[in-house]
Amino acid sequence: MPTLDEKKAFATRLKQALKRSSKRIETATELSTQFNLRHPAEPITPQAAQKWLTGTARPTVDKIKTLADWLDVSPEWLRFGVTDMKRSRPAKGAKPTEETIQPTAEELEVLRRLRGLSEYRRQLVEGVIEQFSLDDEIWRD
Repeated sequence: MPTLDEKKAFATRLKQALKRSSKRIETATELSTQFNLRHPAEPITPQAAQKWLTGTARPTVDKIKTLADWLDVSPEWLRFGVTDMKRSRPAKGAKPTEETIQPTAEELEVLRRLRGLSEYRRQLVEGVIEQFSLDDEIWRD
C-alpha cells in the first residue's frame, strides 16, 4: 500500500507530465475523460482522477502504464520517480543524427569526467539530466 508521501509524489509527477502534454488537461473531469479514451476496459470517475491529482490515491499499475504511454514518460518514472529509465521522444522536425553532431571541447571534457565516475554516480548524473530535460520541456510551453 503506497504511503501518503508516495501518493503526493506521484501526483506531482502526474501534474508535471500533464503540463508537457500536447492536450491541455486542467480539471479532473478532463483527465478522466482523456484517460477513459485510452483505457476503456476500466474507466475511472472524475473523483478518482481528482484523488490522483491531489495525492490521496495512486492508480493501479495497469492504469499507470496507460498514463505513461499517453504522456510519453516511463511507467517507472511516473510510479516511483526513477529517472534512469530512458523514454522515447517523438521526432520534432529534422534533428541532427549522431553522425552530424560535433561535440565542443567543453562537452568532451564533461564526457571524459562522466566516464570516470562509478556506475552508480553516472546513473545519478543521468537522472539529474533527465529531470532537467523534463523540467525544461515543461517551462517551454
